[in-house]
Amino acid sequence: MRTILVTGATGALGTHVTDLLRQGQDHVRTLSRHPDPTDPHAHTVDLRNGAGLHRALDGVHTLLHLASTPTGGDLQAATHLIGAARTARVHHLIYISIVGVDRIPLGYYKTKHTVEQALQASDLGVTILRTTQFHTLIEGLCQRMARLPAMPYPDVDAQPIDPAEVALRLARLAQEEPAGRVHDLGGPHIEPFADLAHTYLQAHRMHKHRWPLRAPGRIFAAYRRGAHLAPDHPVGRTTFAQYLHNTTRP
Repeated sequence: MRTILVTGATGALGTHVTDLLRQGQDHVRTLSRHPDPTDPHAHTVDLRNGAGLHRALDGVHTLLHLASTPTGGDLQAATHLIGAARTARVHHLIYISIVGVDRIPLGYYKTKHTVEQALQASDLGVTILRTTQFHTLIEGLCQRMARLPAMPYPDVDAQPIDPAEVALRLARLAQEEPAGRVHDLGGPHIEPFADLAHTYLQAHRMHKHRWPLRAPGRIFAAYRRGAHLAPDHPVGRTTFAQYLHNTTRP
């Protein structure tokens, strides 16, 4: 029996991954700034300062690094994690990243790409999985935009994927040897955001006028080019409409 540690275990992805891993024979620990109080194997650690990290990693064979903070701190977290994983002789470190981090000049994406490069340059055994945007992200964007009298939406395409399907891929990778950067994981369809917004409004029985948003600059241009898409890897099966049906039904 191996010991596996999941960072970001209470997030939308981490909860799925942890549940899947605990269906197997491995001992699974979790790590979060705000851990589940009912989890006896949870560790309270803020990766940005690393306090308590060495204890959480003691005896760990496989580490899934799912924690991320778009508002900042991922580089500090990765630095602490790489150092502690090296000290603990972690055999396999799996990192979740985003399709397009090397092509879209968004600050958060640049940070994710830097973390990828740091992991690949380390002496650790690593696996890096990039995915397209989660259904939960698209849903959250639509929820905020639908609060306005008329619903704006970014005039780009998207390829959303269900976090539960990403979790399945990560759980399988946790049973394998380090593989470097593996194939990207994309949702089942590339769809205009206009259609996704319409799907969201239908699912919530809302009737609003929709209007497209475009922005100047390199970031929006990269999205318009589809730098965030994985057309060659439409692995996911659950569409955004199916996801909303499963999560919004009474």
